[in-house]
Amino acid sequence: MNRPAPLPKDSREALGELPNPLGLQGIEFIEYATAKPQTLGQSLERLGFRPVARHRSREVLLYRQGDMNIIVNAHRAPEDPPLPDRAAIAAVAFRVRDAASAYRRVLELGAWGVPTQVEVMELNIPAIHGVGASRIYFVDRVGEFSIYDVDFVPIPTVDPRPPAIANLHLFGIVQYIGFDRLADWCAFYGELFGFAELPAEQSFGVLTQGRILASPCGTLYWQLIEPAPDAIDIDPEELLQRVAFGTPDVLASVAVLKARGVDFVESPSGVHSGSRGALTRPSDTGPTFEFVHDPR
Repeated sequence: MNRPAPLPKDSREALGELPNPLGLQGIEFIEYATAKPQTLGQSLERLGFRPVARHRSREVLLYRQGDMNIIVNAHRAPEDPPLPDRAAIAAVAFRVRDAASAYRRVLELGAWGVPTQVEVMELNIPAIHGVGASRIYFVDRVGEFSIYDVDFVPIPTVDPRPPAIANLHLFGIVQYIGFDRLADWCAFYGELFGFAELPAEQSFGVLTQGRILASPCGTLYWQLIEPAPDAIDIDPEELLQRVAFGTPDVLASVAVLKARGVDFVESPSGVHSGSRGALTRPSDTGPTFEFVHDPR
């Protein structure tokens, strides 16, 4: 995944000085939609996540480790299209200073709001349309009282705050975009949320194509990848493709995860695990995840 070289000590403060009109403070949760929640759950558990709560009225589970929350959504209303067998990223929730004001601001800037239908004992979380069929939510209820206290019921005997294994933390999101759409998506994330484009020559990890946007809070990176210019068949689909986790020691984390049954791409002449990064092998049991060296 592209990313600047290790930053100086005061770099996070410098990134934090970027305009941050929404008071963005990283990601509250990532939501996957799937018709096979058990197989995705197994994949997440091998990564160290644990199911900690169930939704009150829908077939939805909350998985957590450390400060990371992943929602597995297998709920489908009769009028909804079929859920995908292979898990797909359906939504990202940004932590913001004030969800209502953040929502109003992005609508004024041209974002498309998503009408929400909530049941009794559910929160109305404001959202806009993201890439493809995905949504971007705005959440300001974090800390001791959060959205999960309203919408979810804790699973008995389960630690609600399982620690992160191998020092894993959320690093960023990889998004596939259409050909010649880079400027459009840079403007979308820049104008609505305050993301800033990093120099094209800076890269990080084992997959170095694309461009990286840095969040104004200095905690999150967003990678935009166009089709290869020499591709014969250009896939026009745009989507959130994978999640990237940061770790201070990629090879140590890979060793821990391999012992837990995680399979990594290992090609002597191509992508393979190294000190810069690693990539899990795609399979029927779960999506691909990326691991990148992050010294923070």
